[in-house]
Formats: sequence, C-alpha cells, structure tokens
Amino acid sequence: MPDTDHKMTPSTVHIVHCIDTEGPLYEPIDATFKRIHDIFGLELPANTATLRKLQRREIDLGGIEKDVSKVISPELLSYNDTWDQIDEMLSSIMSNAYRSAVPDSFGGSWIYNWHCLDFVGFETNPRRRDAGFHKIFDHYRDLISRTSADDGLHYHHHPIPFSGEGNHSATHYFAHNPIIFQILARRVVDRMWFPCVNRPGFHTTRPDSHWLMEQFIPFDYANQSTDEDYAVQKDLPAGRFGDWRRAPKSWRPYHPDHDDYQIEGNCRRWIGRCLNIGSRVRVMTDKDICLAFQEAQDGRPVVLSFTHHDFRDMKPAIDDIRSRIVRIAKQFPSVPFRYCEARDAMRRALNLEPQNPIEFSFSLDGDRLEVSSNAETYGPQPFLALLTKDGKYFHDNFDFQVPRRCWSYHLDEQTVPAERIKAIGVASSDSYGNVSVARFEPDTDSIHTETF
Repeated sequence: MPDTDHKMTPSTVHIVHCIDTEGPLYEPIDATFKRIHDIFGLELPANTATLRKLQRREIDLGGIEKDVSKVISPELLSYNDTWDQIDEMLSSIMSNAYRSAVPDSFGGSWIYNWHCLDFVGFETNPRRRDAGFHKIFDHYRDLISRTSADDGLHYHHHPIPFSGEGNHSATHYFAHNPIIFQILARRVVDRMWFPCVNRPGFHTTRPDSHWLMEQFIPFDYANQSTDEDYAVQKDLPAGRFGDWRRAPKSWRPYHPDHDDYQIEGNCRRWIGRCLNIGSRVRVMTDKDICLAFQEAQDGRPVVLSFTHHDFRDMKPAIDDIRSRIVRIAKQFPSVPFRYCEARDAMRRALNLEPQNPIEFSFSLDGDRLEVSSNAETYGPQPFLALLTKDGKYFHDNFDFQVPRRCWSYHLDEQTVPAERIKAIGVASSDSYGNVSVARFEPDTDSIHTETF
C-alpha cells in the first residue's frame, strides 16, 4: 500500500457516510440538564425557559456560555422520538432528488450506510427506544429494498452497563451481559445475515471488542483520532469511551496491533478513520477534509468517512458536509471523489483482490456435526449459531480439524442434544468482505444459503 512522501498519481477520495442507526429516541428536559451538570458542573432549574436562555447565551456562566450552548444547541436536541418522525425525515433524504442534488466526480448520488442496533438486554428504557430483536434492522432492510440498493446495511452494538439502564454507556461486550452473541445468532438463523462492516457503539473499542471484531468482521469504521482538546469535554476525560488519542490521523485505513487497536500492527481487519458530523465532539473539520484530498493527491488510499445518528434530523449536517466537500474538492482539481458503500470503499481504496464467496457444507453423523468450507474463512472459524426446537438461541466455538477450512461440533448432553436442534447457522466473511451464511435443518436435511 503506497505511503511515501513523494508525489504519485492521484487516487480517489472514497466518501463513506456511516449512520449509527438506533431508531427513535426521546429525551426529557431533566436529562438535558443532567448532561449540563455532568459536563460543566452547573446546577440550573430544568425548564424550557432556562434552556432557551442558555441556547441564546443569555445567562452569565463565567465564560463558558459558548461551550454550554454548543452542547444543547437546537440541532442537537432536535430528536426524532417516533418512527413517524424518522420516516418523514428519511422520505426526504432518501429521495432520488436529494441524493442526486450534489453528485460526485463520477455523477454518482449520495449513499448511506445504516449500522443497525438491536436495543436488547437492558433492564430499563427511559429514552423510549424501539426494543427487541431485529426491530431496527428490519425497518431499514425493508426501506433499502424499496428505495436504494446502493445503500449499505451494517452493524452497530451497545454493550450493557452494570446498571442495566438503557441510557447508560458501557465499554465491555461480555462483562455484564454478552447479549451480542444472541443478536448475531438471531441475525444468522432468522435473517440469513451477518456483518462485514462495524461501527462501534459509543465510538468505543477495547481489547474484548477488538478481538471479537478480529475474529469475524473485516472492516471497522472506528478511528476517531483528532486534534481536538479532549479536556474540553468534561464528561470524556482521559480516554473515557471513544479513546483514539494514539491512533493515526491519516485517512488511510490500517491493520491494528494485537495488543493496541490504536496503533498499526499485523491484525487482519482494516480500521478506517470516521469522525462525527452534527455532534459536539470529534467533529469533522475543513482541515480533516483537506487532508483527505491531499493524501489522495499524493497517491495514498483514502477513505473519508463520517457518522451521526438517525434519531436527529440528519439533513442539516448532510447539507453542510456535502457543500464543504465540494468546496474543498475545487482546490484539488486532479483528485476525484466518489460516494461509496462502506465495504465497497475499502475494496476500492485498498485495491483488494476479488474472490468468490465461501461455500459451506454440512454433515451430521450421530451427535457429531462437521462443517467445511471450500476456501479460507476471514477468521479462524465461522460464527456458529444454534436454534433449539423450544426457541432458544446459542453461540459456541467449534473444534478445529483444519484451521480456517474444517470444523466439528458435538451435539450432546454437554452442549445441546441433536434431537433438540431445529436449525444450525454458520456465517463468515472472507478477506474481500464477501459474506456467506448457511442454515442447516437436521430434521429435513435441508441447507439454505445466502451470499452477499
């Protein structure tokens, strides 16, 4: 991958719009003022009149009026708290007229990448999210099928905090409730789907999620390294949550190190830089956009990506980022830019070698299941999902017969007896990001497959 200081043939700036797709979100005014207190230490009456004065900077706060107003700007507090409100917004921004209003260098239209959350495993739901398996995924999968086949459908996960409260953040995927395995098992068995692109919840990667991604997901739009002074964000001190302080600021994707996801190393997956738009922290600047075009002008592989949420009105932020991209692109007339689906952007920018999707085969001899692949899987094993006849879902490790090619599993009293199994699902990407999903139903000896 070219990474030299001398001028080379310009490459393309591949532009990827990621969306942390979480469905409706409600925020009571008490929660807004709690955030003001948590960030700035201010005790203020929680009412609409005070909020409006703070937004207009009409209350003396000893010099932090601007910082406070930024955190509670009308744009940031404009939540879509019902599906009707989200769908009204989507009907506008997903229209052909809106997508094509600002074409890329190749005449292409705007593309979205929907990273869908399952809000499950929490004990409370104070923000009135749409809770349940597949709820958000199904909504957007149907919408994409009816509007634009070019959009990406990808993955997003919120780990469960110790409190169990649905408005709290966490960093560990397994410490309190490893619900992620239930989510993925159901996506495989119920929807014949598995992710190849990830956007981390709360922008956060830690060793547990780093190693999980390394097993299964080849592309990770996660790096939020910026020049921003983190000390300004009082609720995000010393690397809390989205810690990317040591990561590259380049728009060139990188392989992470085994022990430190923030530095380059010899791991398999590609991590791309992905800053925020329509937010208060780690926001995309003109300087960041200029760097992408400069790196492309120097011949480097460039994926310029950014993210925000569907529970806010996305149109103002999209209008802003598109106008800035077009304005800055004029300074680099030899550098084209292309709107991309997230997987396709990595393939194009990194010039990855195309390959045919993996094909799985199954055999069940007594209680011994054997699964084989006609080509190497992305990670050491495919994802294994089991569905029992009484509706329970499980995930487990295989036994390895031929690494990355052949595995076995025993269905017995120490796992799940074979006679209790309704369906067995396996799923894997390859290094090109092709996804293969297979569902085996032992009672009928039938196999259903899906590749994409």
